[in-house]
Amino acid sequence: MKVTIKHLEAFTAIAQTGSFAEACDLLNLSQPALSSSIKNLEGLVGGKLFLRTTRKVRLTPEGEAFSPIAKRLLADIETSVDDVKSLFSLQRGKLDIGVMPTFANSLLAKILVDFYSQSPKIKVTVHDVVAETVVDMVKGGSVELGISFSPDDGSGLNFTPLFEDKFVVVLPRQHKLAKKTKIHWQDLQGANFICLQRPSSIRQLIDEKLLELSFPLSANFEAHQLTTIGKMVGEGLGVSIVPQISAKQMEDFGAVSRPLHAPVIARSVGILTKKDAVLSSAGIEMMATIKRRFKQ
Repeated sequence: MKVTIKHLEAFTAIAQTGSFAEACDLLNLSQPALSSSIKNLEGLVGGKLFLRTTRKVRLTPEGEAFSPIAKRLLADIETSVDDVKSLFSLQRGKLDIGVMPTFANSLLAKILVDFYSQSPKIKVTVHDVVAETVVDMVKGGSVELGISFSPDDGSGLNFTPLFEDKFVVVLPRQHKLAKKTKIHWQDLQGANFICLQRPSSIRQLIDEKLLELSFPLSANFEAHQLTTIGKMVGEGLGVSIVPQISAKQMEDFGAVSRPLHAPVIARSVGILTKKDAVLSSAGIEMMATIKRRFKQ
């Protein structure tokens, strides 16, 4: 047998009131139940904690020494329970999410505003990393959820789709193709082409489509980040093919975007969670907030 909360509550109530009868009223217990708790506790600690007389119950020296310990233990338990209640009620806590940069730079801010309005006491850390790293972070458990392109079927992750992201062509404002309302792959032949470095999933998707079309389009410039590509295009170095979600960011760098046709490249963007993981209350609320935003 171990010391329980009931033992501590019984001991503290008697020490506080100096009476078994008053302690029974305080705890809403019968006298036999209270007496049994104290007997068990005294058996566990190895001696008498109270001196009983016909008029009064007094603490033994050992009971006097145990009294502040019992009070502290009960207070610690109460504080711990309150802390857990705060986590469930979103009154405190921390949430880590992984988000690919194209989403972080375009759509994330409004989602965080929505989340903050509902749960202002939750600290959110955003890891804005490339799509492949988002997948790895969710798999490894360093983030509770991620926002990225749909992963491979064997990833061991749950994927909740949010929208289909069609790829677009980004061009310098003065480029001759900027006059077109839509651009075909053949239109890009002979243009300076800027793309992401391998093994980017975006680069892989474009390479697969080029191979499927038997269309020669070799890279004149490569970069690791889409922001760098946007700046290159804006400065007139060439053209690129990027997810539509990043088009606004490209335009901020001085580029223009046009739909890419015949054929269209599209990839699903959504929420990633680990299949065997249980989300915290904050994680559940974040997921619900993201879904609400896209339903709107």
